[in-house]
Amino acid sequence: MTLRTLAGRLFARGNGPLAVTLVLLVAAVWMPPLTLPRGTFRYMVTFDVTQSMNVEDMGSPEAPVSRLAYARGAMREALKHLPCGSEVGWAVFADYRALPLLTPLEVCANYDALLSSLDRIDSRMAWVNASSITKGLYWTLRMGKSMGDGTRVVFITDGHESPPLRPSEHSLLNVTPGETGGWLFGVGGDTPIPIPKSDPDGNRIGYWRADEVVQLGAVSGGVAPAQSQEHLSALHEAHLEALARQTGLGYRRVAAPGALTSALLDGRLAHRQPVRTDLRWLPAVLALLLLTWHFLPALGRLPLRRFFGQGKPESSP
Repeated sequence: MTLRTLAGRLFARGNGPLAVTLVLLVAAVWMPPLTLPRGTFRYMVTFDVTQSMNVEDMGSPEAPVSRLAYARGAMREALKHLPCGSEVGWAVFADYRALPLLTPLEVCANYDALLSSLDRIDSRMAWVNASSITKGLYWTLRMGKSMGDGTRVVFITDGHESPPLRPSEHSLLNVTPGETGGWLFGVGGDTPIPIPKSDPDGNRIGYWRADEVVQLGAVSGGVAPAQSQEHLSALHEAHLEALARQTGLGYRRVAAPGALTSALLDGRLAHRQPVRTDLRWLPAVLALLLLTWHFLPALGRLPLRRFFGQGKPESSP
């Protein structure tokens, strides 16, 4: 059958839907990507990798996971929902500095690389055991600003300061609120529990004891030893909320993975830019719907036994 004959039959009277379906399928195969304006996001995400983030108080009571593992899982879920054209990079925090690991990459073209690098972020990357969250947030904001306009910062932490802060150290200096937008995410439970101790290779070797860490009384005075429990850790939510107010960042507790996803998709943090968009799925779906509409009446006229066999034999009178 020649192409001309086939075209003649398709465009014959009564075969119009099939002809349109053919055109749609050709478009689904050959249509090039279109450049369309859309809202995208650019985030530099910093993970707290200090040892308190190894506390296993997240997930279900039957199968608890560490705070860091839960944060990675929530970020993995968020990557699925960020629109193409968005960019995400990774950094880690320990001591008082945030160290960039990966500058922001486009999420669709580099999805596998982002997931692979995300899975490798763990507490073995910490270069010291100290955890100065307030100073670390300052360096996180400074790092985000250096990444260029439109970069939003994300800092995921339990807020555990080690050594504990003096009363004069709770404020961030030289920070303009709202200058760099983004989120401060808190992760952890409400009940203080022991902090796992690890060797340089990440192997657990017990838990920190009260006499092995700097207690609050040693830096502020007037605190009874029984009231100072810096060897235990819980989410320091009030501290993180205060830091968020000082910096103009949003604060949200990551009690479920969806909390992080919905926050990162906040339209107030998006910026519109032209993005190459693959719309080939659209004519393919239209072709499928048109074929269904065209053949559905014919399918309804077929005897059911054509689909379900001959059925039960009729009984003899």
